[in-house]
Amino acid sequence: MSDKIKFEVEFVIQSSPQLLYQYISTPSGLSEWFADNVNSRGEMFNFIWDGSEEQAKLLKRKSDEFVKFTWVAEEDDSFFEMRIIVDEITKDVSLFITDFAYDDEVDEAKMLWENQVSSLKQVLGSA
Repeated sequence: MSDKIKFEVEFVIQSSPQLLYQYISTPSGLSEWFADNVNSRGEMFNFIWDGSEEQAKLLKRKSDEFVKFTWVAEEDDSFFEMRIIVDEITKDVSLFITDFAYDDEVDEAKMLWENQVSSLKQVLGSA
């Protein structure tokens, strides 16, 4: 079994960093676009899709800037991070995703993020 490789994708989002942060850092915000339902107890977040459940631990967060999670079921050092970047000149807001996937699954993982972020943009009225 080969190691996962790190990949990054960036999406421009018409939103304030403060509002965007609410959608990437809270169970109610994540339930709107990332999963069917999200519950949390402290640092542990339960993500539910079509009846299947995955648990993630919140590793780090900085208000209005980023959240970083790791999937509890994964036995490696992989994580996924959603970082809000504001261009100093144009003030454009981007959501910068860092994630890990196996070599033959990177394209699929990127497409999954594109679909998820497309849902996020619709929720934000940014589509």
